[in-house]
Amino acid sequence: MEWTFTLEQLPAVAAAFWTAMAGKQTFTLEGPMGAGKTTLVKALCAAKGVKGTTASPSFGIINEYTYNNEQDQAQSIYHLDLYRLRDEAEAINAGVEDCLYQGAICFVEWPDIIANLLPPGTVHLQLQVLSDQKRMLRAGGASNK
Repeated sequence: MEWTFTLEQLPAVAAAFWTAMAGKQTFTLEGPMGAGKTTLVKALCAAKGVKGTTASPSFGIINEYTYNNEQDQAQSIYHLDLYRLRDEAEAINAGVEDCLYQGAICFVEWPDIIANLLPPGTVHLQLQVLSDQKRMLRAGGASNK
């Protein structure tokens, strides 16, 4: 599955993403620095109804956002940025594994160091820069560990 979009088209792409990914919870997000990974996560959070500020977790490693589901129950979205972590043990100590296995939606940037921790069904997303104004998002097959 793939979407090509500009910044102005991103809200519509985010809505289409959630329709296509119904029931999926864990997503890795890969792409070069500056590709717009955090911007994409912000749009995906907005499409879920997250209120308040969403920002890059680069310095805090993990950001948690909340939204209300269709039954008006509070749900969490975790945005993990593992760029600064050295290894899997450091990720575990930071609480990454707790986020991945509590049933919340998780977006994981720079996921390579926790490849062994990712739950079954993780969807791999690739964000590609096509031009200054255009990006392509590809959703690859879910892992079946």
